[in-house]
Amino acid sequence: MKTKVSRFLAPLAAFAAAASLTACGGSDEPSSTSGTVTVWMYPVIGDQQANTAYWAQIEKDFEAANSGTDLKIEQQPWDQRDQKLATAFSGGKGPDVVVMNPDQVPQYVKNGSLAPVDKVIEPAKDAFLPGALSALTVDGKVYAAPIYHTVTTTIYNKKLLDKAGITTPPQTWDEIKAAAPKLKAAGVATLDYSASPSATLNLNFYPLLWQAGGSVFSEDGKKAIFNEAPGVEALTFLTSLFNDGAIPKSALTNGNLVADAALGKQQVAMGFTNTLADAKTVATTWGAGNVIIGLPLKDKKQVGFGLPGGLGVNAASKNIAGAEKFLSFMIDPKQVVSLGTASGYLSPRTDAKVPAKDAEAAKFADALQYAYPGQPNPVARQVNSLLAVELQAALTGKKTPQQALDDAAKQADDLLARQK
Repeated sequence: MKTKVSRFLAPLAAFAAAASLTACGGSDEPSSTSGTVTVWMYPVIGDQQANTAYWAQIEKDFEAANSGTDLKIEQQPWDQRDQKLATAFSGGKGPDVVVMNPDQVPQYVKNGSLAPVDKVIEPAKDAFLPGALSALTVDGKVYAAPIYHTVTTTIYNKKLLDKAGITTPPQTWDEIKAAAPKLKAAGVATLDYSASPSATLNLNFYPLLWQAGGSVFSEDGKKAIFNEAPGVEALTFLTSLFNDGAIPKSALTNGNLVADAALGKQQVAMGFTNTLADAKTVATTWGAGNVIIGLPLKDKKQVGFGLPGGLGVNAASKNIAGAEKFLSFMIDPKQVVSLGTASGYLSPRTDAKVPAKDAEAAKFADALQYAYPGQPNPVARQVNSLLAVELQAALTGKKTPQQALDDAAKQADDLLARQK
């Protein structure tokens, strides 16, 4: 049994990392003996001490239930996560098991690095949230077993709403547009936004695109369609708010930050892709009584961003059977609830609810029904990067929303064509 502890970063920071083949150090060799299972775990539990203690206990419990198996959970940092994993996988090495996000799965399936885990999932398939499984599925096969689920939703600053005479928090696009002049008169912006090219679009543009009824890719994943009418509607909504001062100018350099950004500094009245940790953070500066937690915003659809974290199996593992045993252990309701309780994340299973620690956590649990992880695609991260640049061009008036989206779609289609 061995546990390595590394420094940790916020889990959502990993969404924006670009995959590359940069070499890093670490234990890259897959298990060489049938009795060993090596796991690369990331700090899904924010408190480092609690994270270390939790996984040390999991090692003990798993080994007690599986005599003769040596489980090694090696803690890895979120920073440069894809670079290190891609390097290990490309050499036919790496851990037996690794935590995967949906946007990582297609690229590693495409290069043959992941083994299907349907055999593990099948006995409990009906107990999982449908979206949790579909997000980790490629060509009809599941490639990661869900062990937790994230969710984001809307938070409001009651003090600022009260100052503007707004008694009901805006819950739709039309209500946001109606509230903007009142908040401007009160000296504050309306909607928090992160337009930095380093920011993940899962936490800014994509939820608005989905709310407008649009998608990033066509259903077959072979064409970019974010430049169709829903995408233009979403970007027009954003640019209009930005030009009117309803989105703070600091949005252009904000990279999904809260504490030291406009929302945390009480310069803007609401955010629409926030985590429970964000709500806890702003409560310390706003005052707990001024934090209102709502459901995801609504236009044509009511939808927010949230995704499952799953355990994938290295196709080059010398102990596939042992790896599958660990996956089965971790998707058991007991472990799902224990991990959710320790991490603050939600359960990907309908039969294993994570008890809410407080009223705020319960509000975020209510938002889970609206969570959408997006469409897995091997070029999803590259598209995120190129589209972010074009969104900035639209916000700064260099391009119209249609032109910006068309230019990005052309680049995305070129990427997609090279995948054939």
